[in-house]
Amino acid sequence: MMRFFHLAAISALIASAGYAYSIKYETLYEAELVADLKTKLQRERDAIAVLRAEWQHLNRPDRLQAFVQDHLDLQPVNVHQLARFSDLPNRPPREDSIAQKLEALGIFGATATPKDGRQSDARTPSTQTPKR
Repeated sequence: MMRFFHLAAISALIASAGYAYSIKYETLYEAELVADLKTKLQRERDAIAVLRAEWQHLNRPDRLQAFVQDHLDLQPVNVHQLARFSDLPNRPPREDSIAQKLEALGIFGATATPKDGRQSDARTPSTQTPKR
């Protein structure tokens, strides 16, 4: 009987050691994947930085001005093209189309509220503390 317990203990020890090593190697594998992803992420950030630098280089005002002069037939802004604020037309009055539709349906009548003079049994909450 004692041999059976010894064999069971030895086999449990071997199984736990095998499990510990498998966990160790899985952890190493996952750590390598994380390191690989960090490397890829840094490469992508570097690529984005290069693209931003190229975009800023391509959008230089002197370069764009040369393209505009070569390809577009633009004229400088004339003083007569500018308008004063007083020359702008007045804004039309705002219309409440929903209210107009409700009035047309007869729904938009006056409603009875506590401020209409009716006394309500409900107490109005107050932020003042009662006087003693």
